[in-house]
Amino acid sequence: MVLPFDLSLAQGAFLAAALFCAAVIRGYSGFGFSAIFIVLAAQITNPLPLIPVVFSCEIAMTAFQAKGIRPHVDWSRAGALLFGAALAVIPAVAIMARLDPGQARIAVSALILVLSLLLLSGWQLKRPIGRLGHGGVGIIAGTANAAGVGGLPTAAFLSAQALSPAAFRATMIVFLTGIDLMALPTMSAHGLVTGETVAGALMAFPILGAGVWLGGRGFASADPVRFRRKVVMLLATLAMLNILKVAL
Repeated sequence: MVLPFDLSLAQGAFLAAALFCAAVIRGYSGFGFSAIFIVLAAQITNPLPLIPVVFSCEIAMTAFQAKGIRPHVDWSRAGALLFGAALAVIPAVAIMARLDPGQARIAVSALILVLSLLLLSGWQLKRPIGRLGHGGVGIIAGTANAAGVGGLPTAAFLSAQALSPAAFRATMIVFLTGIDLMALPTMSAHGLVTGETVAGALMAFPILGAGVWLGGRGFASADPVRFRRKVVMLLATLAMLNILKVAL
């Protein structure tokens, strides 16, 4: 069996398992899919060509979840965040496309580690943040999304505000879908979207459906806040391991 991106069968099996685990987490918490999958992928291959596949997967997962999240989306916050992200996507992707594989692994992992530590700090905003503040965070997230981790600064920002778990999850899903739709055409212009991207995405879709379904079933009966913290701790650990692997 020939796999895209010159992956071996062992690598393909590892990535399929990583994809399923990341999809379960996305179905449950609303974020973490891209960061977890990319940092796991970086253990065995260059993650940069896989980022467009991940974005296609995020968009497909939103189709699975759309009906359940629609009543809970904070459209005002999502719109301001997406406006800011739109300003940053093109220059950020241009920079990431020029990195070699080693640089890409370090950049992605370091960004994930810093943002994970911010989430773990329990940082809280003491006053309401308006559209301008949300737009500024959108710029940061749009920049981070060139490395496939635009959800983490947004998750840190939204989790520091008085949002219900359902509103947090739904708004994150809408925002992540929006920035992925922005990034894919820009990545295509830089040669990062190819026929292998399409093949990888098609192979991933059945795995995604199963993972999102399983994660969504658990959301209603469990504590999403505690689970998000565990997800972030996992991200920080994996990012640190990947940085050490590349550096040593």
